[in-house]
Amino acid sequence: MLEIKDLNKSYGSKQVLKNINCKLTNGVYGLLGPNGAGKSTLMNIITTNLKADSGNILWEGRNVDKLGDDYRDILGYMPQGQGLYNVFTGYMFLNYIAVLKGVSKKDIKTEIERVTKSVNLTDSIDKKIGTYSGGMKQRILIASAIIGNPRLIIFDEPTAGLDPKERIRVKNLLSSLSKNKIIIIATHIVPDIENMAKNILVLKDGILLEEKSADKLIEKYAPEGNLEDVYMSIFANGEEV
Repeated sequence: MLEIKDLNKSYGSKQVLKNINCKLTNGVYGLLGPNGAGKSTLMNIITTNLKADSGNILWEGRNVDKLGDDYRDILGYMPQGQGLYNVFTGYMFLNYIAVLKGVSKKDIKTEIERVTKSVNLTDSIDKKIGTYSGGMKQRILIASAIIGNPRLIIFDEPTAGLDPKERIRVKNLLSSLSKNKIIIIATHIVPDIENMAKNILVLKDGILLEEKSADKLIEKYAPEGNLEDVYMSIFANGEEV
């Protein structure tokens, strides 16, 4: 279980996270909110890339700051717009990530083959990343997040730039992984999580406004619509969405 307790974060005089509290168990969670809602800050605190002003992130009841490398061993993260080494082949990049994650040397080749197949890049894994299309780069980043079989995986816009066929493949992959993992997906492509997420975390102005299933949110905000209508109902009030 991942527990977020009384989390607060400010940049100067602007408070970007305000007393965030929630408990997550195995399954997919959607993280929705307009630009500036605090999504990236929350993800960076969960991944220990950023420190909160107050509050705690607990994994199985233990503070993640005290877990250190043990926490990073169970964590996978795909940030939006992550830089790639264009002179590396796909295999070289995933090998590099596997070493950083502590995958044993004897298992690296098998693990790279597994994640490469999962994202449909087997035929391109020995090509240089600089020759990849935008969608292929997105897929190799997804592969890098799931290598090492982490128990907590955080994705920032994982399906951005993918064609419809690959979006379906990635959605199916994440659904299958979520049976024994916690997966958090921050996205603006609302339909991608509507039928996949067990709960949607709605952030607005740094506040966790809602934590409900898609059906419950639709019932409350858009009884005749869908999750996109919920999103527009909550955020389309002059804010950038």
